[in-house]
Amino acid sequence: QVQLVESGGGLVQAGGSLRLSCAASGRTFSSYAMGWFRQAPGKEREFVAAIHWSGGSTAYADSVKGRFTISRDNAERTVYLQMNSLKPKDTAVYYCNRLVWYGRGVPNVGNALDAWGQGTRVTVTS
Repeated sequence: QVQLVESGGGLVQAGGSLRLSCAASGRTFSSYAMGWFRQAPGKEREFVAAIHWSGGSTAYADSVKGRFTISRDNAERTVYLQMNSLKPKDTAVYYCNRLVWYGRGVPNVGNALDAWGQGTRVTVTS
């Protein structure tokens, strides 16, 4: 089991940017794909972005393509989500998780391996 701690959320105006971080404990971080998910009020948790363990492949939800960028630093056991051109519909609690994903297709919540953490809240105002 890996413990994941998300941070970097906050309140931002539409068009602004935020960078989320997810710090992982344990030695297996670099062996797994990682993903970001989000859950808006009253909605189900949804996939946002994923990155292969090597960093060589990424995937994004259509709703964030061209605006969000996922990256990772295996030495620091951290995965990041750079969010630009934020929109009010991006308002949600954002979570990270390890994924069973081999770099093809688009993962979903069912690919997540670990228990969900507290997440980090992102609020985008218009």
